[in-house]
Amino acid sequence: MKILLVGEYSNLHNSLKQGLTALGHDVKILGLNDGFKNIPVDLKIKKKYDSGFLKFLKNGIYKVFKIDLHSLSVKKQILKFQNEIKGYDIVQFINETSFLCLPKTEKEIFSFLKKNNKKTFLLSCGTDHISIKHAHDGLFKYSILTPYLNGETDYDPALKYLDNAHTNLHNHIYNNVSGVIASDIDYHIPLMGNENYLGMIPNPINVELLPFNPINIKDKINIFHGINLTSKIRKGNVFFEKALTIIQDKYPNKVAIKTTQNIPYKEYIKIYDEAHILLDQVYGFDQGYNALEAMAKGKVVFTGAESEWLQHYNLKEDTVVINALPNVDYLVQKLEWLILNPKKITEISINARQFIEREHHYITSAKKYVQIWTN
Repeated sequence: MKILLVGEYSNLHNSLKQGLTALGHDVKILGLNDGFKNIPVDLKIKKKYDSGFLKFLKNGIYKVFKIDLHSLSVKKQILKFQNEIKGYDIVQFINETSFLCLPKTEKEIFSFLKKNNKKTFLLSCGTDHISIKHAHDGLFKYSILTPYLNGETDYDPALKYLDNAHTNLHNHIYNNVSGVIASDIDYHIPLMGNENYLGMIPNPINVELLPFNPINIKDKINIFHGINLTSKIRKGNVFFEKALTIIQDKYPNKVAIKTTQNIPYKEYIKIYDEAHILLDQVYGFDQGYNALEAMAKGKVVFTGAESEWLQHYNLKEDTVVINALPNVDYLVQKLEWLILNPKKITEISINARQFIEREHHYITSAKKYVQIWTN
C-alpha cells in the first residue's frame, strides 16, 4: 500500500514507517520536525516563526489582528507539496492538530488530504479534545492537568483543546475520519465506548536500532533525569528533582546523578546510554516514547505504570518498570529500594527489554496497523 503518515511526535511515525517499509509498503511522513529533538520527516514543513524576532512578530500580529503567521506559512508549504500528498491508500494523522496551526487551518489541511486520498485515520497519542476533557472532568485520578486543577499553575496550554474552535475541529475530524486508534492506556481509557474508536495499538519501537545493554554496576548507580522545559510542569519533573536532592545527600557514594534540559533527540539517546535508572514522567498511566526506548535499551524507568496498565498486560508491580507517582517520599523509597538492592536493577532491566520485544516490536505493531486500516 501507499501510506502517508501526517505529523510526528517523539519518533512514533518514524518507527511505524520502518515497520511498514519492512513489510513492503511505500511510506512517507509529512509534518513538522518535532521541536528540539529534530526527528526527521520526508516532507518537511518548517516552523519559520519559532524563535527570535520572527516569533515576536508572529505574536504581535496575532495579538492585534488575530492573524497567525505560522498557520499561513504551513498552509503555503502544504500547497507546495500538494502533488506529492495525493493518491495514497491510507492517510494517518498523528493528532487533531498535527501542524500546531489554528483550528481553521488544521481543518482545511485535513479536508484537503481526505479529499485527495482513499482512507483517513486519526491517532490519539498526544493532547487532544477527548483526552483533555476526560482529564479536566476529573475522571483520571491524576493527569497532565493535575498541576492546573490543584492550583499549582494558573494555566495549562492543553486547555485550548476545550475551546469552541478546537471542539468544532474535533467534531469535524471525528465525523469524517475512517476511525481512531489509541497508542497507549492514557488515550485508550477516554476513548472506550466511542463509536469511532478502533482499538489500541502499543507504540512501535524499532528494537534493532536500540541494542540491549546488559547492566553491569561496577561502582556507582547512574541515574539520569532528562527534562523538556516546555512540559516540565505537566510531566511532574519537580517531584523527581526533589527526590534526587534527597538521594544525592543520603547516598553520595552510591549514586551518580545526571540531569539535562532540552537537548536534541540523538544527543539525548547517547547521554543516557551510561544510565542504569531513568526518570521519565509522573502524570501518566502508561509509557511514552522516551520511556519505551529507554526500556528497550535495558534501563530501569520511573514512568507511568498504573494498575490499568498492569492489568492490560498481565504484569506484576515493579517487575518491568517503576510506577512514578506525584509523591516525593514514595519516589525516594523506590529509588532507595533499587540502590540497596542492585540485583533488582539487573532483573528489571532484562524484563523491560523482553516486554518491549513482546508488546512493542515495530514490525508486529505495523502489522496491527495494516490489519485495522484494511478492515
